[in-house]
Amino acid sequence: MESIDLLVLRTLHDWLTSGHRALLATVVRTWGSSPRPVGSMMALRDDGRVIGSVSGGCIEDDLIHRYTSAYQGPGLPMDTPRLVRYGIDAAEAHRFGLPCGGTLELVLEFAPAADSLGELLQRLDNGHLVRRHLDLASGRVTLETTSSPERFSFAPAGMTNTLGPGYRMLLIGSGALAEYLATMAAFNGFRVSVCDPRPEYMDAWKVDGVERLVGMPDDVVRAFVPDVRTCIIAVSHDPRLDDLALLEALHSPAFYIGAIGSRRNSQSRRERLIEHFGETEMSLKRLHGPIGIYIGSKTPAEIAVSVMAEVLAVKNEVALPREVSVVGAKQELEGMVQEG
Repeated sequence: MESIDLLVLRTLHDWLTSGHRALLATVVRTWGSSPRPVGSMMALRDDGRVIGSVSGGCIEDDLIHRYTSAYQGPGLPMDTPRLVRYGIDAAEAHRFGLPCGGTLELVLEFAPAADSLGELLQRLDNGHLVRRHLDLASGRVTLETTSSPERFSFAPAGMTNTLGPGYRMLLIGSGALAEYLATMAAFNGFRVSVCDPRPEYMDAWKVDGVERLVGMPDDVVRAFVPDVRTCIIAVSHDPRLDDLALLEALHSPAFYIGAIGSRRNSQSRRERLIEHFGETEMSLKRLHGPIGIYIGSKTPAEIAVSVMAEVLAVKNEVALPREVSVVGAKQELEGMVQEG
């Protein structure tokens, strides 16, 4: 399943190249509560079709009324980008379904160039991070390939959005947990690959749309060329597979690296990596294990929910308190039992 940003841009490009007029709306600033974060995009076709979202729905309806022929409106103006604001006061916030105190600003691009969008999509499909800058005065768009993702930025002169290829997840091991994780990751816009040199496991794989990679896990991780939008999770329960894959992953820029296992197994893994492979406590700080947040999960499906929640928190740069980690929560529970 493709990420929503890529889906919006690809659909917009298809509309433009097929002769439709369309606008691109981007959330550039928010105050108070807001349904969508800055950088969120929506494309609106001249006949009222919409892809993506910038709010809970009411703002989309207003844009359709204003800028399409769907409600006998004036249609899309052929002019430079425009900055619009919704939710200035409580009455307007209520009208547009914004949370109490919520206000957001959008930049509307009424005539996005199909050739520029095509070039952007080609770079993204080739695995590049691309910085897209829009000059608000002229509507001119510049594209720059970059090696480091940056936060969305907006100023009166223009906006800059760093877009990248869809997030990727590489799973080492193809058991039941991997199948649930793959399904959840796909729903969240990740492109999922799985590696398991054990044919008795890989032959039983049932999740469609997942790339099956052949080879030993360390070789596969190396060939995968992990980047800052890659997460690598070892779930084979076999140290001969998991450890070598993790060693390669730890020397990559992958944003999340984790391995399944109990607290005891996770500690044993760390000791092995230090004693036999030259890792250090510092280099292992990036290794998550036991993986997931503590929700009392027991089944593969529940464990997958726990792991996916932690992956998304790291992706979204949310610092989770120690109390929700498996180690922290279980230590607290053990302390409570001892006190009781």
